[in-house]
Amino acid sequence: MATKKIIITIDGWSSCGKSTLAKQLAEKLNYVYIDSGAMYRAITLYFLRNHVDWTDQKEVLSALTNIQLEFHYNENSAQSEMYLNGENVEYVIRDLVVAEKVSEVAAIREVRTFAVKQQQAMGKKKGIVMDGRDIGTVVFPNAELKIFMTADNAVRVERRFKELYEKNPNITLEEVKNNLEMRDYIDSHREVSPLRQATDAIVLDNSHISMEGQLKMALGWVKEKL
Repeated sequence: MATKKIIITIDGWSSCGKSTLAKQLAEKLNYVYIDSGAMYRAITLYFLRNHVDWTDQKEVLSALTNIQLEFHYNENSAQSEMYLNGENVEYVIRDLVVAEKVSEVAAIREVRTFAVKQQQAMGKKKGIVMDGRDIGTVVFPNAELKIFMTADNAVRVERRFKELYEKNPNITLEEVKNNLEMRDYIDSHREVSPLRQATDAIVLDNSHISMEGQLKMALGWVKEKL
């Protein structure tokens, strides 16, 4: 399995565990993990910090010329972390303030063109696992293995609540539920690269599957492709 390298894409709804599975696969296969969502979150953070009006095309294009995105591997955390213009923003971009706006920013054509170009460059040598919303449909339509993740809404809300509660104990379940519903709607109804299942993607519903169980399933699919 180590001699041949493929591209693995993982798309799906928010809080389905896409990044968890992607990181697991990358570690097991010794592949590079690329968190496309972190890229859009970092762009959103830049827009918020610099008061960019993302409804203004000229402002967006101008702002994008000042954005440099990089992933750096952190040996302590054993994972790649998002850097925005040289600053580690891995934890800042997970805040609810960014989460509430990222779907709006990610729906902008110029933003997606900017991000997709970088993502495709990262995949030229293959041997990568990338998760997001349009990775198997737009970024890598010819990827050898495409996985589409889903889970029951109640399960997703509970997962997201636990994740955010550690950083913000004042957050409510209702806030998380509303945020997920808003993101789902924007992601699936946007004009540019809407969230949809690729026709050749394998569906993974992990509502009642453990992390170990879903990894075992995915590794089996990788073995078939290799």
